[in-house]
Amino acid sequence: MVLEGYRARVAPYLARIRGPFLGWSPAGLSWTALGCAGAAAALAALVRWTTPLLFLPVAVLIFLTGLFDVLDGEVARATGRASARGDLLDHVLDRYADLLLVVGFAASGYANPILALLALASVLLTSYMGTQAQALGQGRLYSGLLSRVDRLVVLAVAAFLEFDWSLPWPWAPTMPWARFAVDGLAFTVIDVAFLYFVIAGQWTAIARAVRVYRALPPGR
Repeated sequence: MVLEGYRARVAPYLARIRGPFLGWSPAGLSWTALGCAGAAAALAALVRWTTPLLFLPVAVLIFLTGLFDVLDGEVARATGRASARGDLLDHVLDRYADLLLVVGFAASGYANPILALLALASVLLTSYMGTQAQALGQGRLYSGLLSRVDRLVVLAVAAFLEFDWSLPWPWAPTMPWARFAVDGLAFTVIDVAFLYFVIAGQWTAIARAVRVYRALPPGR
């Protein structure tokens, strides 16, 4: 998935959506995105002791996280309030949001803890390689198989599927823990999402590192 490549196509729609938020401060939108991510993480963690029906509001909150994360930059550019401080704040809060979401899903009981740890490492490496390119004067990198938009969409879809399959539909699995089975190993939807994070994240991080390395001038 490379949803960042469609940013230009959805720009007209974003311009309409940002209208009601032009009076907000970009920093306020960034903090709101973090708040939505924190609320989603808290509800996901509560699933362990309550019900998987909570995955529905989790999916909605992750969607709002992505929406406000896009709006902060859109509003900043539209109102002439873009700044280096705002860019830094946005990146810092994004990383904390990523951390909260992965930890929240790991605590839900629907994710393998080791797989969650590897997914978190891959997510942070992917983001680091993108910002490192910017630090070296190569511009911010959004290329690869796992941009932040991709991560949020995958997590939102995984949360919704866990909610949907918790209902007594005819297609719902009879065993809540055995969503997928391969050679006797059972995987939840969230496990599959985290596995994608590991594979696509490492691929993206390495590809970004190679691209930046090749673009830098050789030393003596």
